[in-house]
Amino acid sequence: MSQQSTAAKPSLQGVRIKARKGAVKAHAKREPSVFRDQLYKHLETVPAGDFEGFTNKLVQAGSTLEYLKYADALFEILLVGGLLQPGGSYLDDGAPSSPFSIFNAKEPVDVVEIKKYVEVLNNLSRRYKYLQRPLEETSLPGLMQYTNRWPDVQREKLSVAVGLMLAQGLIGAGCLQSLTKDHLVKNDVSIGVITMIFRAYLADQSIDHLATTLRKGGIKDLLAYFPPNKRQDKALDEHFRSAGLPQVAEWWTKRQYAAVKEGIISTLKEMLSNEEGHAEIISAIKSKQTDSPLPETELVSCIWQGLVSSIEWSARQDQNEALALREIGAFSDILVTFCNGPKTEVALINAVQVYCYEDTRIIKAFPQILKVLYNKDCISDQAIIYWHQKGSKSQGRQHFLNASQPLVKFLQEQDSDEEEEEE
Repeated sequence: MSQQSTAAKPSLQGVRIKARKGAVKAHAKREPSVFRDQLYKHLETVPAGDFEGFTNKLVQAGSTLEYLKYADALFEILLVGGLLQPGGSYLDDGAPSSPFSIFNAKEPVDVVEIKKYVEVLNNLSRRYKYLQRPLEETSLPGLMQYTNRWPDVQREKLSVAVGLMLAQGLIGAGCLQSLTKDHLVKNDVSIGVITMIFRAYLADQSIDHLATTLRKGGIKDLLAYFPPNKRQDKALDEHFRSAGLPQVAEWWTKRQYAAVKEGIISTLKEMLSNEEGHAEIISAIKSKQTDSPLPETELVSCIWQGLVSSIEWSARQDQNEALALREIGAFSDILVTFCNGPKTEVALINAVQVYCYEDTRIIKAFPQILKVLYNKDCISDQAIIYWHQKGSKSQGRQHFLNASQPLVKFLQEQDSDEEEEEE
């Protein structure tokens, strides 16, 4: 009998457990509200504008409130001033807005003041380091997908705050991925928010710093924040220039040039390894230039890199200089097609200079390489003289100027002899 009663217990326990789970689930819906009300009790005692007071109260509250469990609720309160329900509207339960939130910042929006709000968040996350991950990975991505629902001024406040948090390293750029959602992109909301974020960031840090932050956060394509019909490099360039952020436009252009150059260099390597004719190679370069045009100076530089990288160097150092001169002479007909004036000629000389500086196997051959390129009409005497006087790169400058001095002297004397003959 005792065995039967023992066997009956699991089913009874199961009923009780089931009921308790239901009760917990029902109670859980109210829990963020309870958390909010308890947090408000701490914040309500602080006078408006006392940022140190808010910092102290938030740090103090963290010792009794479960910040990690309610991280999303915490950041909704501190960033947008209250709890949100699915869809982005505020929870309609009669609660007032938070005594402290980014949305409380004065208007018009002042970066200096918002920096004070961000400093409170910074201090809080330094004290409770476990808050940084939910802020970056769930809270901000969740909040930013609702930016289309807020008035312009509130959108600006949050955007400036996000820009400052990024610049200070409080969050990573991965949270910006949520701004590529279709409903935000189509009405220029996303690019507007990104522009305000970048502007606030660049008030604190350099464009190189921003570029590194975006790369680390996996943000590769800024065009994804534009409506589909505006996803062209030209539209991006015009947008950021008109927004007073030319450095973003210039950085993006350089980045795009780098990608195009890599494509040209890899195409040249492949075609040369397949022993395709020079006419086909020239045609392929022109085709790529039509699709994604590079400045001529950039183009001639990357053609040089692609051509010279195809050379199979000898294990014997004493043979490499002669090999370099022979190979460069052989592919000079490709180069000459794209050397269309003094600027491209000087750019080619600089490409040779930097290559010889970085690959010391042929550093001594530099003046002879210039002679080959001169004899093959890739570069003119005037380009060599201009490069020598004021156009050279900084890499190994003095060495290359000294090494090419006899050639330059010869060209200058030749010029003066021709001038005398003309007279």
